[in-house]
Amino acid sequence: MMKTSGIHHISAVVGHPQENIDFYAGVLGLRMIKKTVNFDDPGTYHLYFGDEIGTPGTIMTFFPWDNARQGRIGTGQVGITTFVVPVGALPFWMKRLEEHHVSFKQVERFGEDSLQFQDPHGLNVEIVARERGKQSEWVYEDITSNEAIKGFGGATLYSAQPEKTAHMLEHVLGMERVGEESGIIRFRTPSDLGNIIDIDKTMGARGLMGAGTVHHIAWRAEDDDNQLAWKSHVEESGYGVTPVQDRNYFNAIYFREHGEILFEIATDPPGFLVDEPFEQLGEELKLPPQYEPHREQIEAILIPVKVPRS
Repeated sequence: MMKTSGIHHISAVVGHPQENIDFYAGVLGLRMIKKTVNFDDPGTYHLYFGDEIGTPGTIMTFFPWDNARQGRIGTGQVGITTFVVPVGALPFWMKRLEEHHVSFKQVERFGEDSLQFQDPHGLNVEIVARERGKQSEWVYEDITSNEAIKGFGGATLYSAQPEKTAHMLEHVLGMERVGEESGIIRFRTPSDLGNIIDIDKTMGARGLMGAGTVHHIAWRAEDDDNQLAWKSHVEESGYGVTPVQDRNYFNAIYFREHGEILFEIATDPPGFLVDEPFEQLGEELKLPPQYEPHREQIEAILIPVKVPRS
């Protein structure tokens, strides 16, 4: 049986790009590892954040549209994106969120405490502390490796058909079903990061895509051959899968599971060092080859942004 190792990346729709950068790099202390464009809309940024090199399992990406209509978080979406920090770091994050005037609430689930809050555009985010996962080497302001976000802890899925989504996670993606509590089904993968996936069985309103909503969640494939094996496996399980799409930093295939959530399977290689050295990740606008001849026009359209640096 094939088993996913967990989350590769999560992509969301947000508002003004500078507000997005200020929050994820300036408040949460993630490294902006790539500044490129939406392949389907090159007049819009596609921004990538993660650990020091954008390791799979740490990558949060955004499509920022200034003045975008506000979305509605609901069924058919990732409802909560979870980041993980080292054990003992939650008091630091409570203090930091307060200093940046970010309202949060403390939540207990499956014996774990977490801090839940929203980003400036309404995206649901939480921070949980766990032992597993390599500490981040990206240091920003007073956030040291003892407090820094390691990557994803996981995600909570809001499914239009929770039991069918649960079946997909367990019997197609190969996750281990570990328990159910207060209407939430929990699954686990073998990875150290992006390995805890919850399904909220509460049937809310259908989600509407817009600012403050997750567009898709991507699972990891080891390489191109492994991705093709996943493609065949998912198709044989009754799902329609797209052809392989070249995303420069990984290859991607997409399918919508029966709970209406858009899933992707993305390759770990080649990664984000293919077009920038480590020291300069995220500093220059990187364009895919098809858009390079139009760089001048694209740069004239894009909103100028500045990345906070320590």
